Amino acid sequence: MEILNDLFLVAVYSVAGIALMMLGNFLIDLIVPCHFPTEIQKGNTAVGWFSAGSFIGIGTILRAAIMSPAVQQAEESLGAGLINSIIYFAVGIVFFMVGYVLVNLFNKKYNLNEEIGKGNEAAGIMVFGIFIGLAIVISGVIM
Repeated sequence: MEILNDLFLVAVYSVAGIALMMLGNFLIDLIVPCHFPTEIQKGNTAVGWFSAGSFIGIGTILRAAIMSPAVQQAEESLGAGLINSIIYFAVGIVFFMVGYVLVNLFNKKYNLNEEIGKGNEAAGIMVFGIFIGLAIVISGVIM
């Protein structure tokens, strides 16, 4: 019954992925001086883009961790696979935060924190791009 095992793995990794994406979004929210749930309720599209970038970026990293040839060759247990996913998730979140802080620090023309807080959609899209770009780089290393 290989299909039952596959469905079980889909369920486990989906639940883990949702939990890690929510945790990642919470952690990233800590570096921006606005409360994401409140801003989403107000219709702040910049925060929407920011959050979408973190969710897609984390999902991209987790996918690479799950599909990594090294993981498949080692035929790891479910527990080891989840631990690897969590490790790569942590690396991704750290670099998302570092990337955001560095871009904000070195850019003297505007402050991303202020622009995102004001709902500047362009700022949100820019951060979305930073997160997706970093996720592509990190997932490329994992694969």
